[in-house]
Amino acid sequence: MDTIVSLKQAIEQIVKEKGIDRQVVIEAMEQAVLSAANKKYRNTRNLEASYNNETGEVELFEYVVVVDEVQDSYTEILLEEAREMDPECEVGDQLGEKIDSGDFGRIAAQTAKQVIIQKVREAERETVFTEYKDRQWEIVTGQVRRFERGDLLIDLGRAEAVLSAKEQMPREVYRPGDRIRAIITDIAMTTKGPQIILSRTHPQMLSKLFEAEVPEIGEGLVEIVNVVRDPGSRAKIAVASHDRDVDPVGACVGMRGSRVQNVVSELRGEKIDIIPWSADIARFVCNSLSPAQVLKVFMDEEQRTLEVIVPDDQLSLAIGKRGQNVSLAARLTGCRIDIKGEAKEEEAELDAFASFDGTRVEPSDLKSEDIKEDEQSAEPSVVEE
Repeated sequence: MDTIVSLKQAIEQIVKEKGIDRQVVIEAMEQAVLSAANKKYRNTRNLEASYNNETGEVELFEYVVVVDEVQDSYTEILLEEAREMDPECEVGDQLGEKIDSGDFGRIAAQTAKQVIIQKVREAERETVFTEYKDRQWEIVTGQVRRFERGDLLIDLGRAEAVLSAKEQMPREVYRPGDRIRAIITDIAMTTKGPQIILSRTHPQMLSKLFEAEVPEIGEGLVEIVNVVRDPGSRAKIAVASHDRDVDPVGACVGMRGSRVQNVVSELRGEKIDIIPWSADIARFVCNSLSPAQVLKVFMDEEQRTLEVIVPDDQLSLAIGKRGQNVSLAARLTGCRIDIKGEAKEEEAELDAFASFDGTRVEPSDLKSEDIKEDEQSAEPSVVEE
């Protein structure tokens, strides 16, 4: 009776502590007993194990086939002998007999224990995978456990995740025990168990942070159209409104900049430009070059190439440090952007105007008589009916 209670208690304890389905634990114990029995009998017999819930015992059965002539005494039995067990049996029937499942000795018990441990471990891995497989692009919070070749191993509670070196923000430093937030980019089942991949540099990290801070996004009033990032330095996010009464940029900025500031703080000071999206690609490009002002835009729609003219004093602002601003704007809009200063554009226009005959004419080279003749030739002629 103590053995029955002990086995039942062991099953319930594993189910409670590990959070594993009860049937999985029972199947693991059945497999353990079967493995131990096969080892004892050197796989010479046809055995099956089954857990009896009433008795709390894993019962072991040996099966033999009824034959006219025995060739394998371990798996076959003569018809005459079989009818002593079951008078109605016929050749080809299979008979089962319960055998003692408790007398396997120390080695058998150890084998059973190892099988149970392995089954429980596999069940734990499957449980973790099931829990996380539908959580891609979700932001999670974990604790830094240790470092491995520049990668961070993050403890998420019931699972361990990896934040690789290339997915970490520049200049961020962590120590074991630090709390960290990151987005799940991939979940895969490997031979070592579920592998959860995290990132802090992915554009979706920025999107999800804004979704958490801006209720209008969750309500569908404001949509994040596109996000581009230079992680740790600068980002641009294009937003659109589905309600004419809701300003998408204002909603994302928040009262006194509180919403965007919370996102900036989480990303360690990464500068964020919030851009109003427009179906007019020229207007969208102008918005994306913020904070620089745009004077003119020349567009090649087929090539999706734009030439943008800005005031001379804002040329460096439009281009940005190391070309960062125009590069982010090009990625945000999906266009090729060529930026020129106002003075350079005027010079180019003058060159084009004065070079129709292939030579450039300076204003100082024109004589007064030439100008008068041009003026006379420019007078409209009158046609009498």
